[in-house]
Amino acid sequence: MDLQIALILGQDGITNGSIYALLALALVLVFAVTRVIFIPQGEFVAYGALTLAMMENGNVPGTIWLLILAGIAVTVLDGIAALRAGQVRRLGAIAGINLIYPLALLGVLSALPLGDLALPLQVLATLLIVVPLGPMMYRLVYQPIAEAPVLILLIVSVAAHVAMVGLGLLFFGAEGYRTPPFSEARFEVGPMMITGQTIWVVLSSLVLIVALALFFGRTLYGKALRATAINRTGARLMGISPALAGKLTFFLAALIGVLSGVLISPITTIYYDTGFLIGLKGFVGAIIGGLASYPIAAAGALLVGVLEAFSSFWASAYKEVIVFTLIIPVLLWRSLKSHHLEEEE
Repeated sequence: MDLQIALILGQDGITNGSIYALLALALVLVFAVTRVIFIPQGEFVAYGALTLAMMENGNVPGTIWLLILAGIAVTVLDGIAALRAGQVRRLGAIAGINLIYPLALLGVLSALPLGDLALPLQVLATLLIVVPLGPMMYRLVYQPIAEAPVLILLIVSVAAHVAMVGLGLLFFGAEGYRTPPFSEARFEVGPMMITGQTIWVVLSSLVLIVALALFFGRTLYGKALRATAINRTGARLMGISPALAGKLTFFLAALIGVLSGVLISPITTIYYDTGFLIGLKGFVGAIIGGLASYPIAAAGALLVGVLEAFSSFWASAYKEVIVFTLIIPVLLWRSLKSHHLEEEE
């Protein structure tokens, strides 16, 4: 290996690691606030990339129908709860957000020439379709069992992942897709060639990380999520709704997942089940951070990306084994360092 190859591999590692860092941050956030190990995080990556690919091919993506069906289910559940609580006035808002919005979005998408839209508009439409599935998933799947043990929540996450993979096959088919790059620019820096898409990925990841830091540090809702992550019972006693915190957390996780999928779809071919492997590498980064530390999780995810890149050069057939083996010494070290509890606190 010479210097040029090492620089190329380092560039690939940082590019992939930037995406893994975003997913690691989302996984840490979800676990800290809701105690859910969010295995379907990777499916939002695949759904985002493939929804964008469907629109670029001029087709109305099947995810809009999933949004409508989920909206109907949420409308029924929240509507019944509002009626039982005597809050009839909430019915209009519930139906507007969960039912009228998806139907109106379907009408707009059906009327537009999706394949001829500018890329920013296609990305915006992708976000409008897929991101709302995050809080809807929390309402339908996790909110009814919010107080269940972590193991039960993990089992439910596995079931949600399997369901989303099956729906992905139904919506997008078994064929893989790759979208056009955001930029065709190329920059020669010494012996290394840097593409415009790589710059887009790294800069977008940095912007999202800074935006998340500002959100948690400067906004009321961000501080509410931090309070919920530190002490769920105390946050509830201070008037912070656990249901609202859960929905907001899943909204952010879905947003991060969809943006990650949009960013990497020009770099790698995405299939309906690709998201699981990508999300799992983000999970390795989150484990390095102990599912608690955001900076360490981001640094661990970058390490995963660099290790994957160099492993693909030295032992491409075993690169996934090498990456996931990294989790063993981390878990061993944390097991020896931490105190064991029979029951979760």
